[in-house]
Amino acid sequence: MIVDRLEAMAILLRVVDKGGFSAASRDLGMPLATVSRKVAELEAHIGTRLLVRTTRRVAPTEAGTAYVASARRILEEIDETERVAAGEFQAPRGELILTAPVLFGRLHILPVVTDFLAAYPEIDVRLLLSDRNLHFVDDHVDMAVRIGTLPDSSMVATRVGTMRRVVCASPALLAAHGTPQAPADLARMPCVSFDFLSPAATWSFRPGGTGRTVDVPVRPRLSVSTAEAAVWAAVRGVGATRVLHYQCAEAVRAGALRIVLANFEPEPAPIHLLHAGRGALPSKMRVFLDFATPRLRVGLASL
Repeated sequence: MIVDRLEAMAILLRVVDKGGFSAASRDLGMPLATVSRKVAELEAHIGTRLLVRTTRRVAPTEAGTAYVASARRILEEIDETERVAAGEFQAPRGELILTAPVLFGRLHILPVVTDFLAAYPEIDVRLLLSDRNLHFVDDHVDMAVRIGTLPDSSMVATRVGTMRRVVCASPALLAAHGTPQAPADLARMPCVSFDFLSPAATWSFRPGGTGRTVDVPVRPRLSVSTAEAAVWAAVRGVGATRVLHYQCAEAVRAGALRIVLANFEPEPAPIHLLHAGRGALPSKMRVFLDFATPRLRVGLASL
């Protein structure tokens, strides 16, 4: 039996990525029977089972997990080789897939992207706005915006700025409870906790002029999982909240919130553009990096 292994690998990856044969069949525009047969032929050729059906989806076996990772790498290298032959590494064209946090992406990345599209008419951009960190390989991402300290990895990071972590509260709340002069004063104020930045019951501060960080217990009347919800609740006087500056900047400008304890803020969170460090950088990514970096640095420095 002759198996077109590259085609079968691509079909296998689509089944894994989509979580099932039916979803892969629809995505590929290929009959379900053909998808199943191609995977079965590949398993027979290798001599081991690559996929197992669970109650909710299809998942790779232990051997399948290793094979899928290798197959994905092989297909990416082939795709990269074809792009070199087609001139993509010389002429900036093709689709560029970017990801960024939802609100940050809307406020700071989308304006840069629209200008970039005007400057590079042969490049199309797919901007994936998500508050979870998308996976470069699994989600087919070329470049990502990351806010916060980066883990050690093989990724290449270009720093474009920093973002303050601020405590803010409504004028009505401050009138009722007083404006805190030190982090310890938060103990007498209701708070709204945004769990992404810190554990619900403690907030970190850095006393002005010192390099040490102190954790201060707070009393969260409300804990939420998004910054938008935290800001909304703070505007309505539920409690003081701690978010990244860009997340509350509009409410602060409107006078709906006031920033407090500015002299005790921790180190600003770094902001990077991140991309995989393996191989040559396609020109569509290189020109976006060159285009976006100075613009983001200027925009973020003004916050």
